[in-house]
Amino acid sequence: MNHDSRKTSKAPSLWLALHLPCLSLEANAPLPSPSAVVDHGRILLGDAAARQAGIEPGTGISAARMLAPAIALIARSPAREEAALHTLACWAGCLTPRISLTPDALLLEVGACLRLFGGLAHIAEAAIDGIRAQGFSVDIAAAPTPLGAHWLARMGTGAHCADLARLRKHLEDLPLAVLPDKAATQLARFGARTLADVRRLPSADLGRRIGAETLQRIAQAFGELPDPRADFVFPERFALPLQLPAAVENASALVFAARRLTAALAGWLTARQSGVRGFTLRLLHRQSETPLLLQFAELTADGERFERILREKLDRRTLVAPVESIRLEAAQVEALTGRNHTLFAEAARETAEGIGALLEHFAARLGEQAVYRLALQADHRPECATRRTAVLENTAPTPSTSPPRPLWLLEQPEPLAEVDGRPYRQGPLQLLAGPERIESGWWDRGETTGEENSEAVGDIRRDYFIARSPGASWLWIFRDVRAPGGWFLHGYFS
Repeated sequence: MNHDSRKTSKAPSLWLALHLPCLSLEANAPLPSPSAVVDHGRILLGDAAARQAGIEPGTGISAARMLAPAIALIARSPAREEAALHTLACWAGCLTPRISLTPDALLLEVGACLRLFGGLAHIAEAAIDGIRAQGFSVDIAAAPTPLGAHWLARMGTGAHCADLARLRKHLEDLPLAVLPDKAATQLARFGARTLADVRRLPSADLGRRIGAETLQRIAQAFGELPDPRADFVFPERFALPLQLPAAVENASALVFAARRLTAALAGWLTARQSGVRGFTLRLLHRQSETPLLLQFAELTADGERFERILREKLDRRTLVAPVESIRLEAAQVEALTGRNHTLFAEAARETAEGIGALLEHFAARLGEQAVYRLALQADHRPECATRRTAVLENTAPTPSTSPPRPLWLLEQPEPLAEVDGRPYRQGPLQLLAGPERIESGWWDRGETTGEENSEAVGDIRRDYFIARSPGASWLWIFRDVRAPGGWFLHGYFS
């Protein structure tokens, strides 16, 4: 085969625009209702309760307070809006790694991601659900050009245009409001009402009237000129703050605001193909801070899992002082090399609970000290080879060079009879392997282990054997070297 004929196919460009019409208001979270954003002494945008009270954009502050005496008025903060956009861009990493930002929208290039989500309709539904779960209103549209998708979303068309022909048809129906105000006013004087009317006007004269830049923007939206976009750069380290519009005195009230940060962390991790075993949510007070550490039983990038454990933590937390802002930090990030699948995958999807998630839930609800597991520690004596550890502690498995060990170890070795020089338990035992000499421990003779009603094992000298009983069970037995003839059963292999 000719090498030049082997060309890789590139997915066609397709942009998903997520327009945020209420960003100036919803960037402040959480807010009481009714509430509104003020800009230059006038109402810029109010929530549903404010609008129901008759408060419209342009209403004066005094008039707004007369119409709704309990209204919460927040000064517009472009910095907070920009921070909200960056947080949402991190979240959008769960949909696509290529994202571009405008002052009021996220533009996602999803052409190469459609198969992963099962088509445009599914990825659009995931985007809408994710945005709304974080408390934002959203208008959505899809098109082969980023500006075309943005304009369709701004006008609330909800159009999904997979090709340029369909895009141009939808764009021609758009009103002049998508253009800059000065250009739209000038075009209205010519009798134009839609972009289709503008496209019928002579371009040479039109450029002198409304400017070459506006003509260029129209051509870019219609796909007649390239529209290069700067990609959003995901931060190398995840440490996102969120300023609260008012001090919060109840820890459980922080769940909604923190959801934006945990969702952003999940998207950021997905874009990096990484996971975390824990992260820290810092509750910042006026003069102090409260660190809240969340740990997970395994490496994960699941936003729902983050939120579930955080909710358990916050619901049981009493604040030492009102919280003015929060900050989420993920210091230790590891690459995700693959996924574990359960034997009964369908049942696991229905319950949405794995063993790790269940342990996290218990630890968050009962306290990390109430849930524990066993971990290996360096000691030849079987009674001392394990220790209790927190169930969420990250203990790397230590490679073992010892002979096989039984899973079931008796709390106290059981004495065995000896018949004709052989150990006896419901019949003579057949020695299959051994002896393995285990001796040490003189240093802790007479000391306590720190656990109630438990003494240190102290110095031992034992020869261990693997034996088979008359019932075909495999046993772990030993002979105490210090007392010849003393045989003991210490554990079961099966």
